[in-house]
Amino acid sequence: MTDSPASGPPVPRLSDELESLRKTVEEFAHDVVAPTIGELYEREEFPYDIVRQMGAMGLFGLPFPEEYGGMGGDYFALCVALEELARVDSSVAITLEAGVSLGAMPIYRFGSAEQKREWLPRLCAGTMLGAFGLTEPGGGSDAAATLTTARLDGDEWVINGTKAFITNSGTDITGLVTVTAVTGETREGRKEISAIIVPTGTPGFTAAKKYSKVGWNASDTRELSFSDVRVPAANLLGERGRGYAQFLSTLDEGRIAIAALGTGLAQGCVDESVRYAKTRSAFGRPIGDNQSIAFKIADMEMRAHTARLAYYDAAARMLRGDPFKRQAAIAKLHSSEVAVTNAREATQVHGGYGFMNEYPVARMWRDSKILEIGEGTSEVQRMLIARDLGL
Repeated sequence: MTDSPASGPPVPRLSDELESLRKTVEEFAHDVVAPTIGELYEREEFPYDIVRQMGAMGLFGLPFPEEYGGMGGDYFALCVALEELARVDSSVAITLEAGVSLGAMPIYRFGSAEQKREWLPRLCAGTMLGAFGLTEPGGGSDAAATLTTARLDGDEWVINGTKAFITNSGTDITGLVTVTAVTGETREGRKEISAIIVPTGTPGFTAAKKYSKVGWNASDTRELSFSDVRVPAANLLGERGRGYAQFLSTLDEGRIAIAALGTGLAQGCVDESVRYAKTRSAFGRPIGDNQSIAFKIADMEMRAHTARLAYYDAAARMLRGDPFKRQAAIAKLHSSEVAVTNAREATQVHGGYGFMNEYPVARMWRDSKILEIGEGTSEVQRMLIARDLGL
């Protein structure tokens, strides 16, 4: 990734290496994902074969060092891949996003040398998925309201509680969930929140039946319960009492990835609408000849383009080590709202066919709304932006 001249805010453009990655993922999305994902989506089946192939391509290891089985790339490379996948399907894209930024990245950022050696090679290979257990049934945006507890009993943590809406938490290849839990009280009387790695199969740890969802139907999302779950004290991730701060940092990065996913969905809506407007005729000519349709699609392209610029900028700031919290919030907020708008407009361009599940835009319409909710609602993003402005 390289920067533009210093005359203005630096916006990255794709290097030859990243452009090659983009084209490879684009071809994979169209040749492998597109022909099969519709049926998997309607049957609400997890795309195991697609995930296996993504693992073989190295997509789950994109931002991690080669010593752990990664590709030696960076977070921006992950975002480029996510955008291309989401242009075709968001269930596949969110499986990759959650597996990397929520499953593996916390272990890479905060884990001990032993934890990294134990978990990262399989997570990078895509033969194992990790999950991130933060949200609870009674607390989403207010993560500090965590009720799950973990107490030390000798050399073991004993965990009790419930987590909700957890992606990649119940697949056949899920290997761990990193859970935030109250482990005590701070000097100021606030909850001490720590992060603990819980391997799947641990007695007392249960992944409930998959949710019945409006969208992302080929991805795995479940409620988790912990009943006297015992794991070694060494499964503490990072410092005791730093779990909440660690995951706030994780979410800042994750918002850039979600912005890339939202941009991809928005661009996919443009792709499908252009294709349909050129081939669908009404009153003796393609509907794209009508200015009302052409202008609608032009506006959709404008939104997707500006969303891309926003996440490119946030990613560039993060990789340079500059503050990026505000830019990540802007990118996530803008791209999610753009995705919802473009999905609605693409459905309108397709008319009655846009309401039929056999058309990709119907899937995109169903998938878009969660982008305004997951990894920080639009209201939370506005709060973060305003707070960073000193308001």
